[in-house]
Amino acid sequence: MKKMIVAFLFVLFSSAGWAEPLKDVTFVTLEGKPVKLSDFRGKFVVVNFWATWCPPCLVEIPDLIMFHEAHADKDAVVLGVNYEEIDVEKVKAFAESQMINYPIVRLPGRIDGRNTPFGPLKGLPTTFMVDPQGRVVARRTGMVEQKDLEAFIQKYCAQHSERCA
Repeated sequence: MKKMIVAFLFVLFSSAGWAEPLKDVTFVTLEGKPVKLSDFRGKFVVVNFWATWCPPCLVEIPDLIMFHEAHADKDAVVLGVNYEEIDVEKVKAFAESQMINYPIVRLPGRIDGRNTPFGPLKGLPTTFMVDPQGRVVARRTGMVEQKDLEAFIQKYCAQHSERCA
């Protein structure tokens, strides 16, 4: 049953293009400082695209907080990518009100509503899983839960132990 849930929640990419590490992606923190995806090399990175107006995004925040808290010092981090054009101070206030403990970042430049360096967005929230070598290995459009993220990493590492060492 657990395998079925994990398979349902994440669509594994089979395209050879996704097997190669991404070119380094640069985000901007809410304080205006650059953060690179490569800063987290050696850990899984849960890249979660969200918006303050998105009800399912709000529902999944507590699970992302718990996942980040449980893994940030070990094997995985969450990056919350705010995908809307609103004042940064509003996003900061929102993140503080939700007690978000993971980095909230934005992609530099104008939002086009469809494409990201990780692949296309088909809705919000959308979560991309990046493996420790910088490869996008899964995508989920819709809410994610802590237990599902943990189960995915466990299954992925069992199948690709050389990428999880």
